[in-house]
Parts: sequence; C-alpha cells; structure tokens
Amino acid sequence: MVVVVTQILVVVNMQFNSITKANYNQVAQIYEEGIKTGMATFETKSVDWSTWDKNHLKFGRITLQDGETILGWASLASVSSRCVYGGVAEVSVYVAEKARGKGIGKKLLLELIKISEDYNIWTLQSGIMRDNKASIQMHINCGFRIIGYREKIGQLNGVWLDNVLLECRSKTIGIK
Repeated sequence: MVVVVTQILVVVNMQFNSITKANYNQVAQIYEEGIKTGMATFETKSVDWSTWDKNHLKFGRITLQDGETILGWASLASVSSRCVYGGVAEVSVYVAEKARGKGIGKKLLLELIKISEDYNIWTLQSGIMRDNKASIQMHINCGFRIIGYREKIGQLNGVWLDNVLLECRSKTIGIK
C-alpha cells in the first residue's frame, strides 16, 4: 500500500508587514530555502541582520504574513551610489517553500511596485537565474520585461550560470 501525504497550506488572514530585526530569522530561513533550490541566488548562505539591513533600502522591506507566519518577503536594494541612479532599485522576492505556487510572490511584487513609486523609484530591475522560469514569468506578469541576459555572470557550486535581466518602468514616476 502506498500512502501519499500532502501538506496543504490554508491562508486565513494575510497582511503585509515590515522586515525588522525581530522577524529577520524567519526572513533568513525563507532565503535559505531559496538557496537550497539552486536557482534563486548565487549566495550560499544568509547573512546576519546587520549586513542585510545595511545592504537594503530603508523602505520596500516587506513580508506577507498569515498571523505570525511569514509566507514570503520582498525588498529593494540600491543599484548604485551615484545620484543619477537614485530612482533605480533592485528587487528581491522570496517565498517560503510551503507557500509557493499560491500567488504569494505576485502579491509581494505588486505591493513592492506600489511602495517603490511612493518613494520616487522610476525603474525596478531584477536579475534572475535562467532556470528560475516561475520567477521570470511572475515578474513578466507584474509588468517587467526582459531586457537581456548576462552570460555566465557567476558560479554556483562550480557551474557558470546566466542571469536574465528584467526591468519595470514606472508609468507615473520619472515621466515628464
């Protein structure tokens, strides 16, 4: 006899919250789950709160939660210290393993786009590993477009991998 056990995630009360030092352990755990896929990041381990905090913009740090459980998170990072790129930010979106395929990433990305425009960001960009087709499609579904790729931009476990480059231009910010 074969028994198949399926874990069903029932989401009752989703709400957006900020990423803080207090909830960063859950954020880092979700990031570690992304690392394990081998197609979410070139990083091989998460960083401590202080490092993460320093490397991300002070706005656009969001979680999507069901009660105390973080289902996913998204954040913005500066692409350059040059003032001419002050309205350009890099997007990160990570969804907990148990919450994938349920539209959590799309909800996070759409909220992040709204937040970015509130802070005068006119271009969002993302570099996604070529094999991460679900993430690429999610970004396209949220208004991003593929602008190219970086061939063999980095190594993961000794294998050179490509990144697909996507961007989303605001339809309201930076247009005159």
